[in-house]
Amino acid sequence: MYRDNTLVPAEATRLLALGLLMEAPMSYATLAQNVRDFNSLIVGPSLDLIGIPLEVLKVEGLVESHSKSGEAVLSLTATGREEFSYLMTSNLRAPVTDMSKLIIVIKMRLLHLSDLQTQAMQINLLVDIYERQLARLIELKQGYSTSQGQFEGWLDLDIKHTTEKLRIYEKMAENMA
Repeated sequence: MYRDNTLVPAEATRLLALGLLMEAPMSYATLAQNVRDFNSLIVGPSLDLIGIPLEVLKVEGLVESHSKSGEAVLSLTATGREEFSYLMTSNLRAPVTDMSKLIIVIKMRLLHLSDLQTQAMQINLLVDIYERQLARLIELKQGYSTSQGQFEGWLDLDIKHTTEKLRIYEKMAENMA
């Protein structure tokens, strides 16, 4: 993890793999394909997200392999469940970059697997991130907006999207209270 307790790319991949295995045991090949496909759909192909080989999860005792119909199937161990819970409680980083967006998407995809306290904490972190993101965009508009070019239109669109995301996360937080 980074010093601010946010995930590095390899940990994002690890979190996704552990969460997918928490939902259902699967073969190594299926897990690798699911992780690769999910990450690619969010941020496109990325060498940063190849991360540690999923085989390392077995070496670290986070998953175990057993044979099912002649095919090796991976499932989580108790240590793997603990690691999943630990990674789910990591901080989220603003501003929202491609990497932080991936981590947000992974956490939202797997949030139902966490306890209610972790769910509420993560939703509240999202509210905070998008409040700060919106404040930055408004400051940018006030200080650097011009009537020339396309910048103002782009900025208005980004403000609109950020405001909508903030409202959604605020509503989620209210529903969890």
